[in-house]
Amino acid sequence: MVTLNSASEVISLQSVNKLYANEAVLHDVNLSIQSGECIVLVGHNGAGKTSLIKMMLGLTRPTSGAIKVLGHDPAFSAAVAQGLSLGYLPESVAFYEAMTGREVLSFYAQLKGAGKAECEKLLDLVGLGDASKRRVGTYSKGMRQRLGLAQAMLGNPQLLFLDEPTTGLDPILRQHFYELIDELQKDGATSIISSHALHEVETRASRFVILKKGVVVACGTLDELYQQATLPVRVKVSVTPGEASIVAERMGSAVNVTDVNNQSFNLSCDLNEKMPIIRHISSLGDVVQDMQIMPPRLDELYSYFMNGDPS
Repeated sequence: MVTLNSASEVISLQSVNKLYANEAVLHDVNLSIQSGECIVLVGHNGAGKTSLIKMMLGLTRPTSGAIKVLGHDPAFSAAVAQGLSLGYLPESVAFYEAMTGREVLSFYAQLKGAGKAECEKLLDLVGLGDASKRRVGTYSKGMRQRLGLAQAMLGNPQLLFLDEPTTGLDPILRQHFYELIDELQKDGATSIISSHALHEVETRASRFVILKKGVVVACGTLDELYQQATLPVRVKVSVTPGEASIVAERMGSAVNVTDVNNQSFNLSCDLNEKMPIIRHISSLGDVVQDMQIMPPRLDELYSYFMNGDPS
């Protein structure tokens, strides 16, 4: 179990299990989430990501184990159950198509005690200000997704749950979406995001929770996952033109050298060999023109924990 300062803990899961028709969809999940964190849940379809979010929202209950959200059981706390401190964007958003975007947002604003001015501000923020008087039935999937984000952001929620939030958004809108989430976090909000788009969340998460068949197989920052996985360190070395093969031969047997061309080559080594190798390369003098250390990407770490194979 990941344990941080309990004074700032906003969500706690202890030995949480969930069964559907005697089939385990979550097994012995332990997790502590702190105020202001951005937690990204990753895993294959059916790994248990959405089930986990629904239990934290209080929409379903665990078969066994304990969940606390803002210090309360989310299934029985009135404030949590009414969503007064929460924002939720499901994977598939569905609104009454005969209503306009403004009417939809006004309806949810009444439920959360938010004012008309906030609705107008959020519609502009998500790029729907000009389309707010149109019926939702005329909206594209991306527009509905943005309307869903606006309703999730109503009331400046302390906790924001986002299930595959950028589905249907083009690259520019995806970037804008995460900028909005960044602004909420600056104000102290905590976000829990389920996503398959690993390249989008790689630099944004405080921690990643990797789920496989209902089991948390890894949890930590990108650097912590790298340390746990013990994947090889990769380095690209650029040298004086024509010298690459000569320099590559001087790397030694502990190093795997690949992609040798006229003026560069790649190498990989075990993590504990990284600093000796870097010192060795630095000692070669002016023939070395550049050196780039390339840490594993999130998709490689994900593959390692899911399959035991970084490829």
